[in-house]
Amino acid sequence: MDHRIIEKNIGLMLALVLGVISLGGLAEIVPLFWQDAVVKPVPGLRPLTALELEGRDIYIREGCVGCHSQMIRKLAPEVARYGPHSRAGESVWDHPFLWGSKRTGPDLARVGKRYSDEWHRVHLIDPRAVVPESNMPGFPWLAENELDGADTPAKMRALRSVGVPYEDEDIERATAAVEGKTELAALIAYLQQLGTHFDPDQEG
Repeated sequence: MDHRIIEKNIGLMLALVLGVISLGGLAEIVPLFWQDAVVKPVPGLRPLTALELEGRDIYIREGCVGCHSQMIRKLAPEVARYGPHSRAGESVWDHPFLWGSKRTGPDLARVGKRYSDEWHRVHLIDPRAVVPESNMPGFPWLAENELDGADTPAKMRALRSVGVPYEDEDIERATAAVEGKTELAALIAYLQQLGTHFDPDQEG
């Protein structure tokens, strides 16, 4: 085909560009669905508890992912600061993924157990009380809002339908595990488990 025909027909050029991009995307993405490192959980990974799951939803609701990524790249400065780089198998049960792409604040992929519950409590209510230079807003209402757990079993059933291995017993106990807890306690529970299920020494 004469290239001038393509250059003079914007519709044809657009169709061909989209075709090339689609084929390239398929060639790059589709093979990943058969790679164990991408589709299988890392050793030691477990589903979120009912309280952690509620904390994750609060993390999403409050927009934390807008300032904090959860994906450590294979760059020496990142690994030195945050820990071992992220593996796809750590996120296989995340719906939606919370990798993020912006770091107004630090990456949180391995923040679990790095600080005490009390540190997180103070930090979330008044960040500058523990990090004077922080520009993070405070979330004092989280300490006042209580969860009732009414929707937690339904959330867990929905996640089980897309592959998260929740047991019937987990779902039956979900409401009791959440009821009466504050949103702050739930968010701290979620943060405290981030990155704690991955052990680089167990990689195959």
